[in-house]
Amino acid sequence: MTNQIIARYDIADYAQFRAAFDADAEDRGHASLSVLQIWREGAQRVWVLYQVADGKRAMDYLDSAGQVFNGRAGVQASAFHTVQTA
Repeated sequence: MTNQIIARYDIADYAQFRAAFDADAEDRGHASLSVLQIWREGAQRVWVLYQVADGKRAMDYLDSAGQVFNGRAGVQASAFHTVQTA
């Protein structure tokens, strides 16, 4: 089974979000998150599909250290859904 996380980020500015997102790649990698796909929904929402090697470490990062990222990226709200391929 493959574990993945689908993340929704409500943002103020895509350029600010993307710059912070790209700068955060190393931290995400240490948290076992690999980006598989990024989608934009209108001007103020971004969806990211992550591949997850260690679910607990990934969620711990998203719930704690990821909040620092949210501040730098202008994230106003976020939601994370853990899914598995069927």
